[in-house]
Amino acid sequence: MTRSTFLKTTVAAAGLAANAPAAETSGREYIEIRKITLKSPEKQTLLETYLRDAAIPALNKLGVSHVGVFLPEKPDGDAVVYVLLRHASLETVAKSADLLSEALVQQVGASYLNLTSEDPAYERIESWLTRGIGGMPGMNLPPKDSGLYQLRIYESHNEKAAKKKIEMFDIGELAIFARCGLNAVFFGETILGPLMPNLTYMLAFADTAAKDTAWNAFRADPEWVRLKAIPGFTDKEIVTRITNLLLVPAAYSQIR
Repeated sequence: MTRSTFLKTTVAAAGLAANAPAAETSGREYIEIRKITLKSPEKQTLLETYLRDAAIPALNKLGVSHVGVFLPEKPDGDAVVYVLLRHASLETVAKSADLLSEALVQQVGASYLNLTSEDPAYERIESWLTRGIGGMPGMNLPPKDSGLYQLRIYESHNEKAAKKKIEMFDIGELAIFARCGLNAVFFGETILGPLMPNLTYMLAFADTAAKDTAWNAFRADPEWVRLKAIPGFTDKEIVTRITNLLLVPAAYSQIR
């Protein structure tokens, strides 16, 4: 593929995305990410018991189809738990805020919910809500052998640059990811939360070796080499910081 052909394809694809009818974009899923920083490692078991036995069953009942729970691959410093909630619509986002109205949560989660202010489980919960992008409007459940996950956050200096990074994935980068073994679980444009504007996504791998092999294939891919050099798509123009987290799923995670 020549540079001129690639540019023509890029422009055409962007035009199609811009002119897509509203009905085609309204079906995007929402992925909510919660980062729970615990007061101490000793509180992690209590939190995880609450998530497994009370919160996740109640969330499923309220319409949240998949709840993922992930832990740092190599814990360092504060004990942290990441919770991912898959929402088919904003309705279930709102419903999930009423978790305490579920009798199961009150009963089964009593030991967690009744902690006092003198002995809390966590410092605070940071949350952000993302919406699926055009090229990947919903979640793909990971391959069965997935044991390692990457949660990546691409921050941009303004909204226009952030949209450009999303466009880059929509018109070519997603296809390159798939070809190279970078198994995407979700891609979400953050619409509420910290570090905005940003694009947040998750990848799944069998293990570290599979991750390294896939990323090496991606970096060497000729189409990626061409795409990242096109004016308007270079990192220095549209990405200001990348956060990279390596996570492993909890045994009871519904995304694993």
